Amino acid sequence: MTDQALSPLNKPRRLAETLVDRFAQRMRDGILKCGEKLPTEVHIMEAEGVSRSVVREALSRLQAAGLVETRHGVGTFVLDMPAPEGFTLGPATIATLSDVLNLLEFRLSLEVQAAGMAAERATPEALAELAQALDALLQGPEKSGTTINADFQFHLKIAKAAGNYYLIDIMKHLGTKLIPRTRMNSAYSGQSDRSAYLQGINAEHQQIFDAIASRNVDAARAAMYLHLSNSRMRLCETQQRQAFYNE
Repeated sequence: MTDQALSPLNKPRRLAETLVDRFAQRMRDGILKCGEKLPTEVHIMEAEGVSRSVVREALSRLQAAGLVETRHGVGTFVLDMPAPEGFTLGPATIATLSDVLNLLEFRLSLEVQAAGMAAERATPEALAELAQALDALLQGPEKSGTTINADFQFHLKIAKAAGNYYLIDIMKHLGTKLIPRTRMNSAYSGQSDRSAYLQGINAEHQQIFDAIASRNVDAARAAMYLHLSNSRMRLCETQQRQAFYNE
């Protein structure tokens, strides 16, 4: 597809969508594997014949979908395998903060109940796995590889502890797209702000674990509801902040 084949208004968006689809397919095919570093922006521009703005838009969409994570000064890395083509929660459909907010609302209906079920049903083995996932999350990228993946693994272990294989399947299918940290990482440029943000999230995860480990069904549900509600609030604040700076 060439720039000339598209109208001036739709050209950048269409080119970005095409680039997203290409990278998503390479992930499905195993050409790009989890943990692998993507080529640089310049390399992608040269290889795909597109502008820097198109590359950045495509990477932003992949990041919003939870498929890649950008580590400042290091590069962009593959996090997750995309859902099969045709699934409505594919990378091209989770392109904005509003999309991520809608996904968080979906999670509220799913994971609050899962936390309660985990508190009621978790085996000692499942609790041990959840404790390990929490430890990896609290240790940060030094132990878990990426905070986003560690965050996802914690929530996945809760689904596993709930003992419902349909719940586990849908969590695996959605993958790290569930985790909104990719959108939040760029919201805090200062280290102190980012540290406070991570401390708050870690405290919320600790509360969820403590409630599940103590077999308190109501407390587990409440802790998960608080965590996801706070995540939604943080994203709304990010959306407002970005809108202000774009004015």
